[in-house]
Amino acid sequence: MKQVTFSVNKENNALLGQFEGESIELPALWLRERCQDELHLDRVTKQRLFDPHQLPEDLRVKKIESLSADKLQISFSDGYEGTYNINEFDADFDIWDGAPEPKPWLSDVDKSNFYVEYEDLRSEKGLFNALKTFITYGLIIVNGVPERSDTVLEVAEFFGHVRQTNFGKYFEVYTRPDSNDLAYRSVSLGPHTDNPYRDPMPGIQLLHCIKNETTGGLSTLVDSLSVIEQLRKEDPHGVKLLSTIPVRYRHFDQDVDLIERRTMIQLDSAGRVEGVAYSPRLDFLPLLQPEELKVFHRARKRLGLLFSDARFEWRFKLEPGQLQMFHNTRVLHGRTSFDPNEGLRHLQGAYIDLDEPKGRYLALKRRLLA
Repeated sequence: MKQVTFSVNKENNALLGQFEGESIELPALWLRERCQDELHLDRVTKQRLFDPHQLPEDLRVKKIESLSADKLQISFSDGYEGTYNINEFDADFDIWDGAPEPKPWLSDVDKSNFYVEYEDLRSEKGLFNALKTFITYGLIIVNGVPERSDTVLEVAEFFGHVRQTNFGKYFEVYTRPDSNDLAYRSVSLGPHTDNPYRDPMPGIQLLHCIKNETTGGLSTLVDSLSVIEQLRKEDPHGVKLLSTIPVRYRHFDQDVDLIERRTMIQLDSAGRVEGVAYSPRLDFLPLLQPEELKVFHRARKRLGLLFSDARFEWRFKLEPGQLQMFHNTRVLHGRTSFDPNEGLRHLQGAYIDLDEPKGRYLALKRRLLA
């Protein structure tokens, strides 16, 4: 959907953009930097062949001439004159950069939308549809994944490049006494973000079920976008504190001591809620004035209760041959407790960075539309 329209004011040689009900004059410097001719812009890479940082700050538009419905000839006070396709400006006003808009979901959402088939990932169309679902909902469940070791890495490579951490290129999830993380025990794990003590946090996590012989150990997923939307209705001041005051997170073992400070509610560059850094096992209250600390803690407490509320939390059994992939800071994951004496529950996990699926989606979209 086109989000902006353009018009020329010939009286003062100005190009106007109508965006979200407002009229904005596009400054001469803004236009000059976006020149589109082959002497200034490489056709293959779309990278500039000049340094726009050196343009004069007092640039003026001298003349604008319409060549067609979507092409303008613009001349500037520094002597440059070039042809502009104004459709190229649309990307500057697309707040989602050509990707699908995220859709918050509750536990009663139609979950058939979340499932994709492993074999479909091998085709461009199938992978494109999976990427679209993931970007929209923050998760997918892949059916039919071979129940063998290391397959999680193969699936990860469809969507991005595997990110190695102190847990390795991939990690094993099964019961191990005295392990360096509670994920490797049989205890219940509440909804949480992985690795909030790391900078950057892993953007995406994959968990592949190889064997599950227990009646417990149900997987849980909850969309933090829906939860924060509810918390904002109840406690807007609390949401503001959780969005602006950093919290300290820590993980340590005999080989590494990782510490990071970040806000519990994560905002993107436009100030929109992107997700959370949430792990009651790893965070520490910030030092605030007593009354403000109470407000902060009350919001944090309510956030945790909402994450486990049946309205928001989806519980299901991840079966052998299934793989769940989720946006680590948007969709929190957890697990109910289980009895290891019933049998083996064996998952393998891996991480990839958050920007990869969006980048691959945009490239596939360009190819498929062409």
